[in-house]
Amino acid sequence: MASFQAAKKSLSLAPTVRTLPSGVPAAPLLNLAARAPADHHAHGHGAAGPRSDVPPKWAGGASKSFGLASKTVLTAPTTTAFQPRLIHTSAVVKDAPQVPDFGPYRAKDTESNRTLSYFMVGTMGVLSASVAKSSVSEFLQTMAASADVLALAKVEVDLNNIPEGKNVIIKWRGKPVFIRHRTQAEIEEARSADWKTFRDPEPDEQRTKKPEWLVMLGVCTHLGCVPIGEAGDYGGWFCPCHGSHYDISGRARKGPAPLNLEVPAHEFNDADGKLVIG
Repeated sequence: MASFQAAKKSLSLAPTVRTLPSGVPAAPLLNLAARAPADHHAHGHGAAGPRSDVPPKWAGGASKSFGLASKTVLTAPTTTAFQPRLIHTSAVVKDAPQVPDFGPYRAKDTESNRTLSYFMVGTMGVLSASVAKSSVSEFLQTMAASADVLALAKVEVDLNNIPEGKNVIIKWRGKPVFIRHRTQAEIEEARSADWKTFRDPEPDEQRTKKPEWLVMLGVCTHLGCVPIGEAGDYGGWFCPCHGSHYDISGRARKGPAPLNLEVPAHEFNDADGKLVIG
């Protein structure tokens, strides 16, 4: 078994190798007459050895096979001494990077520059607050009641047109309102009754701002029907739907009505002789 440094393929020889008469193994392609390179200690004696940059004569590219053995000899490339070029730059290495000088762009007076900054920040704050206020106000106005609804918020009634002992029905916020100009006898009847025994106890003085004027919502407190005026067992109002009776002060006296007729918010304008409801 033998191997050659110059060959890329392993060489397998037979157990017995052919030899020359001198006993040297037979190698037809090997130049046994080649001399070694010159020795520096030889003092110039003898012929100079082969050059290292020239392929030797025995390093041919021939291939020969004999018997069961075969071998291939390759020519190794010549090696040329070279020095690699390192990556470098011609710029001078500096210990710290240089920062540009922004001196010409800086303000000469820092106090005046700070005042300007504060002024700009304050101005932008005021403008932002104004825009926010306007936006919120506009948004809230869209949620407010319309003009026709506001027109019905309050109703004025001329009391000079209502004679004593009569009822007037007006419409306020989609509901009927009873206005009664009571006589002195009706006032005494309403205030002489024992109101503490009623279903919804309430004195007449608490239901009227002026004894002669009674203002109530014309909606039955049972199921929302509209009672009939000057009717019923007590001379007040009567609801024909389920038989609820109210007295001359609008208090529930008989029937399924659980509460008295509601008194809306109202004011009297004595100078003009008008009633303002709402």
